[in-house]
Amino acid sequence: MKLLVSFSKKKGSEPLIAKIVRDTGVLINVNRAYIESMSGEMLIEVPDDDSKIVCEKLISSGADVEILEDSVFRDEDECIDCGACISICPQEVFYFDEDWHLQMNEENCVLCGKCTEACPHGALSTYD
Repeated sequence: MKLLVSFSKKKGSEPLIAKIVRDTGVLINVNRAYIESMSGEMLIEVPDDDSKIVCEKLISSGADVEILEDSVFRDEDECIDCGACISICPQEVFYFDEDWHLQMNEENCVLCGKCTEACPHGALSTYD
């Protein structure tokens, strides 16, 4: 399960993920992290069975947590299957099927947003 974790500057200077891994034994994959001067945001992935305890630990540590059910949204009416997103995506989320129709593997998405910028028809959007 993917979780979007937001935290203040104070929490960003602490080893938050390391503490949770140590305390729970749950392996956490950090897909991306942005830490700025006053706040930070991480996209993490945890096993579905362990998501509740990880969420509880994050929230009790002062972080805000959102469960992400979807990552990239594709407007099929706007998409022309051009493949611009395929060439720019570092995670290989997009691919063509045998009939040359664009397909997606959302599980690979790390919400970098490169596909949304590359799409000439504005058919792609990410979670905001």
